[in-house]
Amino acid sequence: MKEPLYEKDLTTMKYDILVSQRHDRMVREIAADLGIPQLKVRRYIIDHFDMILMENLPARYEHGKMVSGEDPIPERQIGAYLYTHAVPLIEKGRMDEIVTGVKDLIRSGISMNDAVRAGKNRIREVISP
Repeated sequence: MKEPLYEKDLTTMKYDILVSQRHDRMVREIAADLGIPQLKVRRYIIDHFDMILMENLPARYEHGKMVSGEDPIPERQIGAYLYTHAVPLIEKGRMDEIVTGVKDLIRSGISMNDAVRAGKNRIREVISP
């Protein structure tokens, strides 16, 4: 008797999806933006996303980049919408904490670039502990 597909380990199938041309380009861009090795981004996606979400990631990512262009500067530079809604790497509540922390750093006199760097460090800690 054949085992049902939902009981099988889908890691190989998920990996095959992530190394396709559009998915690979998206993973490379996310890895470069966050300063995380590509393999860790792939592993995180494989471990946390289901197949339906994974199939649509490149389209969601492209749309998220367009939509996030309208966000205020700190949110846009951190990728708040992009990494919570389009490619949900981080839960919204945690991203809200990161954005609030970045805004607090800016209000305390730290430069925008340093505050955004600190925010991306916190995102890295979530994805690649």
